[in-house]
Amino acid sequence: MTPDPAPGVLSRLDDLLRQTPDDRGGALWRLQEEGRQLDANVVRLPAGAEVPAHVEPDLDVLLQVLGGSGRLDTDGGRQELSAGCTAWLPHGARRALAAGGDGLVYLTVHRRRPGLAVRPAPPG
Repeated sequence: MTPDPAPGVLSRLDDLLRQTPDDRGGALWRLQEEGRQLDANVVRLPAGAEVPAHVEPDLDVLLQVLGGSGRLDTDGGRQELSAGCTAWLPHGARRALAAGGDGLVYLTVHRRRPGLAVRPAPPG
């Protein structure tokens, strides 16, 4: 049996940003504790970088902007993002992100994706 994870501080944003070159994008931090029910990531998009339009079919995602600026494009339109904004991205909704001139740093949180499972083929 896996022990319950201990509560506590896992990361400090200032330290993450200081330790990572400004032009490095992608996940700067990931929640990795054993026994967790959530997944979370701190992601940086360098200035002008984009996450192309896509649909997450299974998971709702909460996105919290930690720094910088950018935009969120959905079927409902375009919304500007800045530090302090919180966005809900429901499963099945199309979304795209783009960083502004100062880049975009955000936290995503969603239910942990179950491990891969072998499923029977759908009836043909």
